[in-house]
Amino acid sequence: MTVTRTVADLKSALGSLVPPVLLDVRWALGDSEGHQHYLDAHIPGAVFVDLDTELAEHGAPGLGRHPLPSIENLQAAAHRWGITAGVPVVVYDNTGNLAAARAWWLLKWAGIEQVALLDGGLNAWTEAGYDTASGEETATAAGDIELSAGHLPTLTADEAAALADSGTLLDARAAERYSGETEPVDPKAGHIPGSVSAPTAQNIDEKGKFLSAEVLKERFGDVGAVGVYCGSGVTAAHQVAALAIAGIDAALFPGSWSQWSNDPSRPVATGTSPR
Repeated sequence: MTVTRTVADLKSALGSLVPPVLLDVRWALGDSEGHQHYLDAHIPGAVFVDLDTELAEHGAPGLGRHPLPSIENLQAAAHRWGITAGVPVVVYDNTGNLAAARAWWLLKWAGIEQVALLDGGLNAWTEAGYDTASGEETATAAGDIELSAGHLPTLTADEAAALADSGTLLDARAAERYSGETEPVDPKAGHIPGSVSAPTAQNIDEKGKFLSAEVLKERFGDVGAVGVYCGSGVTAAHQVAALAIAGIDAALFPGSWSQWSNDPSRPVATGTSPR
């Protein structure tokens, strides 16, 4: 599975006859200024993607904070971004790909094989000495990609609970949210009983680049059947990407803790142990 591309590779590809579609997914929990950050500085040619409205749909709290978009709405957004059949896609952000991985996972889930994360994101681009652009950019032409759902595995809440018993369910949130020490956004603090704490931030180095496949393999170990959740299914996609680099296939629980904690019938564990 394609996971990352380097900035040098992207720089070369952008100058080719068929450049990749470049998507900027600037988003972070507690920071509503993603679009402004994009307007201030982005990689030339990048189209802004709004995670809250284009990479998610919103309904009842019982579905979680970032339910998967319908395939029809995702396809309409992909056409706006200029995604065309057979043309590679590169996605990035400026937070170690913690947000961009949502776009990477969704497009893979929707059947696009040639999609990659820019390793190190905007930081790596500017550190390499490459120029940035400001202001809004749009696709040179509307895309024509035909998407279909279900090309990557997902878990329902019941399936996540079962996997915590029969396999490995990783909690990609910060350790203090897993333990229940703090919960900034969801109605209950703690974790899914049986899940194992594996904070997403530990997938990357201090510059926001993924750790090597060897280090990630050592980190995750022999997990067997594995699923991942986080707060609302965003950073869990980053964990799926890290596992893919390590050669491990993983299922995503899109509703994640925001869905689980809104259901009063679901048990909650606290502390540093799985149960």
